[in-house]
Amino acid sequence: MLLNSDEEVGLGAAFRRQRRVLLALMLRNMRTRFFGSGLGFLLAIAWPMTHITAFVAVSVFRGRQAPIGESAALFYATGAATFQAFSYLANFTMRSISSSRPLLGFPSVKLLDAMFAASLLEILSCCTVTLIVLVIGASLGIDVMPRNIEEAFCAYGSAILLGIGIGMLNSIMVMVVPMWMVIFGLARITLYVSSGVLFLPDKLPEPLRSLMGYNPLAQSLEWMRSAYYEGIGVGFLDKPYVLKFGVGAIFLGLVCERFMRGYLLR
Repeated sequence: MLLNSDEEVGLGAAFRRQRRVLLALMLRNMRTRFFGSGLGFLLAIAWPMTHITAFVAVSVFRGRQAPIGESAALFYATGAATFQAFSYLANFTMRSISSSRPLLGFPSVKLLDAMFAASLLEILSCCTVTLIVLVIGASLGIDVMPRNIEEAFCAYGSAILLGIGIGMLNSIMVMVVPMWMVIFGLARITLYVSSGVLFLPDKLPEPLRSLMGYNPLAQSLEWMRSAYYEGIGVGFLDKPYVLKFGVGAIFLGLVCERFMRGYLLR
């Protein structure tokens, strides 16, 4: 059914209003995250970039050999960058409702607006960080181009999808159980060690290999590595599982937000 002119105007006005709300929330997040200045948001880019480069540098200088490939720096960077995309998205989406709570009194600002604004801002930040890391790697003579660039994009997107979904669920959990922020902080450390940043889950002995297959983040990291190295993930990588898990987490987050909205806004 075609929309009449009045409905088109109404939808256009609603879209513009929603766009302004999201932009305002993103600008507020940029200004308030560091030092109350928009320039302070540069630290939001420098911080994860420092994490990635420091981790890769320490791994290389300690003489840690990569399980596959000739470049240890490339192996560890592919895992660290993918993990950081998930980790930072999940973390800052988790904080979105509590940090934007003073604005939720305005009729135009909804809980989902706060979540989506934080997620969009962090996606831009993560992509910028990854591009900078790639440029640094290329300047050092490392072949940073993946064997299959489409698969690399999909793998990075799967980490983003997981970060948004887990972050949405965590943002609601934090409002119900304030200690959840600390619990998830400890969980991030555990995930960093156990999800394949330092190793290939596909090379683990059974039954650890099968158990690791249920970790969607390990699957996402293996997906990224498969874009760089031939034969990685054969018999282990389950791409539909990662996507289903991410979409399912987002759906569950939307359902929880809908049914707990009244409680969260008290």
